[in-house]
Amino acid sequence: MENPESVHTAPVADMEPQTAAGKVLWHFTMSLDGFVAGPGHTMDWMTGVSFRPGLVEEYAATTGAVLGGRDGWDAFPDAGVIYGGAWQGPLFVLTHHPEDAPSGTGVTFLTCDAADAVRIALEAAGGKNVEVFSPTIGRQLLERGLIDEIDLHIAPVLLGDGIRLYDQPGGTPVRLARQDGGDRTAAVNVRYRPLATAPGQSVG
Repeated sequence: MENPESVHTAPVADMEPQTAAGKVLWHFTMSLDGFVAGPGHTMDWMTGVSFRPGLVEEYAATTGAVLGGRDGWDAFPDAGVIYGGAWQGPLFVLTHHPEDAPSGTGVTFLTCDAADAVRIALEAAGGKNVEVFSPTIGRQLLERGLIDEIDLHIAPVLLGDGIRLYDQPGGTPVRLARQDGGDRTAAVNVRYRPLATAPGQSVG
């Protein structure tokens, strides 16, 4: 799951604030090359990444429940790390083997279908949003038309390996519409420069 304990905020351009409207959000910070976690679900690559002020508090306030997968829970078996402890609420972990899952306060293990799991989470969210912190579950819900928004914060880093947001070999492209009030089909333009070309060698 996303674990932004080590991030700090800085003024950067962003979209309109998120609202609590009973939505199902597939929400991640993602590397520029499409990974939402490193190998073994490591998240140390997020250290030093800046977000706009108030972003963590915004999502903590609009989230009513979180739905995650077993791999993410095994990597971070503590509901208290979600949004660095700023969020408190029901956490649901979908797994085929709840009997050997690490126990924890505030977590409920589900063995049902992904669609049933998100229904349970929506009921528990009490009108706020459900955040899906699992690439696998998110893909299943997307295929069934059960994702309302894909919320991504693109970090200025190339991982090259890890857990991809969307991995569907042989699948057909999934068309998306931007939600920032502009051209819904427009590409997102980013421009970065490498901070180093080799260990210890800075770019001027």
